Amino acid sequence: MSPLETLASATRKPAEWLGLADSVGTIAPGKVADLVLLDADPLASITNTRRISTVILRGRLFRRGDLDGLLKSVAAMPDLRTNDWIR
Repeated sequence: MSPLETLASATRKPAEWLGLADSVGTIAPGKVADLVLLDADPLASITNTRRISTVILRGRLFRRGDLDGLLKSVAAMPDLRTNDWIR
């Protein structure tokens, strides 16, 4: 897949398939504004999708420093999973 096809398969296409294209999947007035802002063009290289600078989720702004702090706090959390399948 091309980078454009890859991005569409992660954004617009699922919204269309689920019948939600009127509210999510693309950027337009009146739609839910959950966004990932990148430092580089994902159409030039799909790996640029890893260069996240800012996330807007449910109207809340998370800058790179905020995201790094969240990742650090999650990594520091104890692993509370149990392996019940062994019993």
